Amino acid sequence: MSRISQLVLWLLAVQLSLHAQPVPQWNAAKIKLQLEKLATLGSVLYVAAHPDDENTRLLAYLSNGKKYRTGYLALTRGDGGQNLVGSEQGSFLGLMRTEELLGARHIDGAEQFFSRANDFGFSKSAKEAFAFWGHDRILADAVWVIRKFRPDVIICRFPEDKRAGHGHHWASAIIGHEAFLAAADSTRFPEQLKYVKPWKARCVLWNTFNFGGRNTTAPDQLRIDVGGYSPLLGEGFGEVAAESRSMHKSQGFGVARSYGQSWEYFKTIAGTPPRDSLLDGINTSWGRVAGGEAVGELIGQALAQYNEDNPDKIVPLLLKAYAAMNEVKDPYWRVEKQKELKQLIVACCGLWLDAYIDQRYIVAGQSVKVRTEVINRSEIPVRLQSVDIAGHAHPLSEALENNQLQESTYLVTIPSEAPISQPYWLLEKHPVGYYHIADQQLVGKPENPPSVTARFSLDIDGTPLVLTLPLLYKYADPVRGEVQDPLVVTPPATANVQQEVYVFTSQQPQQINVKIRGYKDGVSGVAHLHAPAGFLVTHNDQAFNLKQAGDEVMLHFGVAPATAVDTSSSGLLSVQLKIGADVYNRSIRVISHDYIPTITVFPFAEAKAVAVPLNTSGHRVGYVMGAGDKVPQSLQQMGYQVSLLNDADLMTGRLQSFDAIVIGIRAYNTNEGLKYAHQRLMEYVRQGGTLVIQYNKNQGLVTRELGPYPFEVVNKRITDETAVVKLLLPEDPVLQFPNKITEKDFEGWIQERGVYYVDRVDGHYRKPLSMHDPDEAPLDGALIVCDYGKGKYVYTGLDFFRELPAGVPGAFRLFANLIAKRQP
Repeated sequence: MSRISQLVLWLLAVQLSLHAQPVPQWNAAKIKLQLEKLATLGSVLYVAAHPDDENTRLLAYLSNGKKYRTGYLALTRGDGGQNLVGSEQGSFLGLMRTEELLGARHIDGAEQFFSRANDFGFSKSAKEAFAFWGHDRILADAVWVIRKFRPDVIICRFPEDKRAGHGHHWASAIIGHEAFLAAADSTRFPEQLKYVKPWKARCVLWNTFNFGGRNTTAPDQLRIDVGGYSPLLGEGFGEVAAESRSMHKSQGFGVARSYGQSWEYFKTIAGTPPRDSLLDGINTSWGRVAGGEAVGELIGQALAQYNEDNPDKIVPLLLKAYAAMNEVKDPYWRVEKQKELKQLIVACCGLWLDAYIDQRYIVAGQSVKVRTEVINRSEIPVRLQSVDIAGHAHPLSEALENNQLQESTYLVTIPSEAPISQPYWLLEKHPVGYYHIADQQLVGKPENPPSVTARFSLDIDGTPLVLTLPLLYKYADPVRGEVQDPLVVTPPATANVQQEVYVFTSQQPQQINVKIRGYKDGVSGVAHLHAPAGFLVTHNDQAFNLKQAGDEVMLHFGVAPATAVDTSSSGLLSVQLKIGADVYNRSIRVISHDYIPTITVFPFAEAKAVAVPLNTSGHRVGYVMGAGDKVPQSLQQMGYQVSLLNDADLMTGRLQSFDAIVIGIRAYNTNEGLKYAHQRLMEYVRQGGTLVIQYNKNQGLVTRELGPYPFEVVNKRITDETAVVKLLLPEDPVLQFPNKITEKDFEGWIQERGVYYVDRVDGHYRKPLSMHDPDEAPLDGALIVCDYGKGKYVYTGLDFFRELPAGVPGAFRLFANLIAKRQP
């Protein structure tokens, strides 16, 4: 059997182990809320394109007010956006936004789903979005989620036309409508039917809106007040929604709480129109399923007898309901409600179960000490029958006395077939528009199933229950206290190339540093650096020997272009580690922000080698960071000495010591100090300096004074990265010195040309470039330049923050011209 087949089977086996979740720690009010949800059989699926598109107030109302099973299908993970809290871009940003969404759902009570669509950046039409995503590919994923989730009602956030404001939004509405129809059709995507059955929702609605200067609501639309108050939560749904939405921190979407009445409007797109409520005509009691009446009666008794001081008193009724659910004929509701009920029983008993290790990283086949903690904080008789960790069973049959902690330690060998903890959608390289997902049953899931699990077999007052929990890494932080992070299965060793891009302007060789790290004792092998065509490697095939887990060694390879650098070329430098009979090719990247769990990902061990005929002028560059980017590192690769400047440097430092000062992306949206530094920066230019300001959003500027003469930042952009760039002023110094810029320098750009161009530009500025998206008028606001005093001022919306870290040769050449001294 191939390793890929083993991997898929392992993931499937783990996935089928009842979707391991941590043991719930609910207070008495939360238990009451979950009891009420247990009594409700109704479901709603919300559909949009990105993290932050969801209506969190509506989700909070549906989940906690109406007690429906509520889900949000975001077609993408937001990979193509910008980042206000760090420098992560692309798939790394998508990982962060996935965790932000999961944090938001933890607050508002909904569930989270995704398709395989990749957010490739802003799109101006659904047609463009589908050109990258593949219409049927993403439709199939939406159909799969609907067939799995079985919503009674589907709600789209956006309309199926340009009013949606973004091509991805537009496309998400089309997908929502078409998936509503296709999910019920057994001839559509029949390959799914070996796992699921066709499902017909009652209707698909558009959640119309009144924001952004556009009102799509109307008096004849269904109107619902979602601004209610939940005594069990101690909050109104507007308050819950604000907390949920404020999890989108990478996008700067923190919002204030709102209180009181709030209306949402809905227009029927297809299906049976609701009149008075979203689930008009749908029986949401246990009477909707055959065999459910007895279950509903028992849950009703539990609700009537519930005492917040003694939640365990209703456990006998809950156990009877659990057994009665076996008679429910509908497997969907039987499985979902037994899962909910199992959590309720555990919560009412005050049960706590935990399985953890004291190391973050493990390797398949490695033996580790696993610690378990089990406690029963109730009078309900509970016996721990056995613990099964990673397939190793440990029979026990021990009574859990009230409030007596039982601790145990087990030596466990991690299965040799356990795959590394790489997100399933990033296992393979992927094209721009979508991820490859080999296993159908992983589609839609927000994260991987747990790498390793612990199964606790319990007998609760005569009823057997099995709880499957993820094995975690647990430690005590002196500031944060107890921290539980996901356990990470690693390769035996990883190889991290020190830089993401290496720029070669001549045949002079560069030293490529590669850090090898081992994750178990006694890892030895040979590291090979593969270079692209046109590059040569010296000191290759170096041996390494790492004696203990955690040991590291830095290896140094030499790389140089094979011939003189007369034209631009690029390719990947990739590292392979031969360890015994196996070859490994992964690096490790840890993404750590306090408000989300630690994320560990294993990108391919690669860097980009770029040969580019590049001339530079000047040496010292001051850089003011904005929302976070990697341009400073790129400037260092180009040979500049870069100093990061803070507010004090701008206000009191010797700015004239710098040949150029560069302002990072969105700095004028995030740095209040730039408002007060304006005069000093203009004086720096007047005395002969070069100032380059990169793009800012037109909303939320700390000052409208960005340059020596007026201009306005506007929300105009070029989304087609292949759009033809016309040189309006080919002889302008900014296109001539120190590099002669031609149309060829705009080849190979990624994601887009630029964002937030300028308009209403004062006549002192020169506009050297023009470009346009298909079927649109040309824009000449991507780059403006003017002479001011003895110096040069530049504002640009071109997205160098993407192009330079991606190693686009022409971007290096043009940026060198922007920061060059003014020419006479």
